[in-house]
Amino acid sequence: MARIFITGSTEGLGKAAALDLLDGGHEVVLHARNPSRAADLGALADRAFGVVVGDLSSAKQTRALAEQVNALGRMDTVIHNAGIYIDSERVATAEGHPRTLAVNVLAPYLLTAEIQHPSRLIYISSGMLDDGDTSLDDLDWTSRRWSGVQSYCDSKLLVATLAYAVARRWPDVIASIVDPGWVPTRMGGPGASDDLTLGHTTQVWLAASGELEATVSGGYWFHRRRREPIAAASDPGFQDALLDELNRLTGVRLP
Repeated sequence: MARIFITGSTEGLGKAAALDLLDGGHEVVLHARNPSRAADLGALADRAFGVVVGDLSSAKQTRALAEQVNALGRMDTVIHNAGIYIDSERVATAEGHPRTLAVNVLAPYLLTAEIQHPSRLIYISSGMLDDGDTSLDDLDWTSRRWSGVQSYCDSKLLVATLAYAVARRWPDVIASIVDPGWVPTRMGGPGASDDLTLGHTTQVWLAASGELEATVSGGYWFHRRRREPIAAASDPGFQDALLDELNRLTGVRLP
């Protein structure tokens, strides 16, 4: 039995993963963006080991969320599932960052830094990372003309790079990246072409399986098959440059 924390687990892939893991006998800590969303969990909350609340677009609430998780004890696995898709305009957070960057990149970074090290970390990326900008210029989109699509692509490249950096720096942690495919969740929309079940089974397998493949750090996975992302994500120089930039943006350094 493993204890597993899943961000963004009130609906979609996060909720589906939570249900599978609960059915498998694991202890699951659910996450809701606000108390109203937590209340909507209903019977699922009764089955959970705990429910934590915090808006990942807020650095203050994200840090408080890490404190809530730590108060429940050490997690065996953390699944960074929560994400923002395409904002049609730049939506600024309280700290002045684009919401896409804050939720998709800065929040996983802060939680990685501030939650007690689990045995496994899983980061959700996307095949759209192939179109991500590798320059690390203007991550806050204060000089560039806003593009919701490009911002999303960038965020998925950056979160995959973060995962590779963790795999390299923390040999005692199994860090993995998952591309769930384009699935018909609320975020993906009804026209999505990939299978909804396959969209969450890989992270469920990586979260708790004792199979050898699931315990090898640094894998990039699509439907339980390993793939190679663009070279930048696995480049140590790019990883270190990203970590420096994330430290600058958040004031928190990855241990």
